[in-house]
Amino acid sequence: MAVKLALKGTDVEHISDLFQGATVIAYSKDPVAAPKIAAEFAKTNEKFVLLGGAMGRTSLDAKGVEALAALPSLDELRAKIVGMIQTPATRIAGVLQAPAGQLARVLSAYSKQSEAA
Repeated sequence: MAVKLALKGTDVEHISDLFQGATVIAYSKDPVAAPKIAAEFAKTNEKFVLLGGAMGRTSLDAKGVEALAALPSLDELRAKIVGMIQTPATRIAGVLQAPAGQLARVLSAYSKQSEAA
């Protein structure tokens, strides 16, 4: 009952119906971290059941929480973006270095030919 009073007038007041009986709240600034941890815990503990949640003013049912849990975290997304940015740069550097290496090999071959003659 105290949680329902605490939620009154807030952006998440719409989830107050979820608070019946013993209830646990998981919160995180990262919108994926809390659902990910709660879903993992629910897999190994049958008495722990996901009821739902809120993301800002949006209500989530249990499937919505599980869908969030399946998404990559902000750190994982950042790592993927950095990897995507670095990959083309590495390829460009390799392409630019390849002609120089080929030119050096050709010059070396001509040099060896002229020395042999």
